[in-house]
Amino acid sequence: MGAAAVQPTELPFARECTDAIRDWLTYLGAERGLSDATVEAYARDLNQFIRFLDARLKRPTTLPDVAHLDLGTLRAFLAARRKSGIGSRSLARSLSALRNFYLWLERERGISNSAIRRVLRPKVSRGLPKPLTVESARAVAISDTGSEEWVIARNTAVLLLLYGSGLRISEALALRVADAPNRLRDVIRVSGKGRKERLVPVLPVTVRAIEDYLTQCPFQLEPDDRMFRGARGGPLRPRLIQLAIEGLRERLGLPETATPHALRHSFATHLLSAGADLRQIQELLGHASLSTTQLYTEVDRDRLLAVYDAAHPRAVEA
Repeated sequence: MGAAAVQPTELPFARECTDAIRDWLTYLGAERGLSDATVEAYARDLNQFIRFLDARLKRPTTLPDVAHLDLGTLRAFLAARRKSGIGSRSLARSLSALRNFYLWLERERGISNSAIRRVLRPKVSRGLPKPLTVESARAVAISDTGSEEWVIARNTAVLLLLYGSGLRISEALALRVADAPNRLRDVIRVSGKGRKERLVPVLPVTVRAIEDYLTQCPFQLEPDDRMFRGARGGPLRPRLIQLAIEGLRERLGLPETATPHALRHSFATHLLSAGADLRQIQELLGHASLSTTQLYTEVDRDRLLAVYDAAHPRAVEA
């Protein structure tokens, strides 16, 4: 995955650019510490950009072409991407990838282009997180999902890590067997975005669920192996957990917003409702900025207002 998986020969650059692309992708993963998913997304964005230039130039794009790109061409690329139907968030990421690449070219190759700095970033609205209710989150985390007992145990362990410890699904599935908590060690070390590590407590019910899964898992696991395995013994893919929750939506009458990430949102919102400190929640979630965590205060405020409107006598009279 990541820089190791995205080879520059996959991109339609002229041959002279392959070294630059390889070095940039390596830099993103090894030095910047970006996640595999982010490196791959940036590589796809660059791929689309160069394909656009190839079509516009009617020949393979060269490094001098990239260096002398004008503002109009950059805007035309973003307009074409918008026309293809992508949203503002994806468009902003594409621009971020291009800016990152140009900054790297300037620093490492002495190639400067001022046009990229003059392109305005698309406005991205920060939607509020959509957590589940306490009852729904609990129901999702402990519901049977799977046709085999060991699969049910595996899914339960993963879902409890998402709701009980606030992990991202990528973080949960990256855990190694050696990372497994136990009754004497109820804390796990998690590698989050930017490979930033944090310590996260694990509830006793989650410890028991992980122990149950490891006991039932039909595959021989070594300490350095990924803990959670798929049906054929390979590392478990996020899509399988997403499908498991999709199956629970109909059974439990849950909204479309019920996703693996909604369990992480639920973890934060329910802690805040119970009186947890915002800084503590930030540390547990691994947010780099407190402003990201503060979004949950808006969610909690909206929930309190809804309760007020439903229960307060004067609200009913109004």
